[in-house]
Amino acid sequence: MEFQEVVRRRRMVRQYTADPVDPAAVDRMLRHAVRAPSAGFSQGWGFLVLDRPADVARFWDATTPPARAARPDPWLRGMRTAPVVIVPTSSKEAYLARYAEPDKGWTDRDEARWPVPYWHVDAGMAALLILQTAVDEGLGACFFGVPPDGVAPLRAAFGIPADHTPVGAITVGHPARSPSRGSAASRRRRPAAEVVHRGHW
Repeated sequence: MEFQEVVRRRRMVRQYTADPVDPAAVDRMLRHAVRAPSAGFSQGWGFLVLDRPADVARFWDATTPPARAARPDPWLRGMRTAPVVIVPTSSKEAYLARYAEPDKGWTDRDEARWPVPYWHVDAGMAALLILQTAVDEGLGACFFGVPPDGVAPLRAAFGIPADHTPVGAITVGHPARSPSRGSAASRRRRPAAEVVHRGHW
């Protein structure tokens, strides 16, 4: 598939068929993810891959509040149909350590040196490559946030180390035919002319 077509077709998919996902396709997503740029080539990311039904169920059990689990809304019911969940994580420690090395020289490891948390930015770039690769594989995917009160149970359920922060999660599967398009169905896409500022804001 041409790259422009991948970009055009990419959307967040919120409901999936029961068809299994080829493990080789998931491997390609991850191989592409680790090609993402990272500040100082720190590569402070990690990817928790859940592709067995029991593990996927544990993910939803860990991250869904009991009241919502008891009465799931359409979004949750649809998302739980995904056969694969990938959790991208970022390690701030990897970046602080990398920039304390001799070729960078920030030996004080002061976070104030970072205008934005590039450990999260870079993990987001890797996540986008997963989303784009899913499209190229003829699959659907959706990136979404883990609720704050679900992070600790998620860590405990899957042994995510303390120095890695889940930046979200990605469902992957074969898209089901569904009229639901989320916010994109009710909000227009802003044209480039509204958001691109040349020479001056």
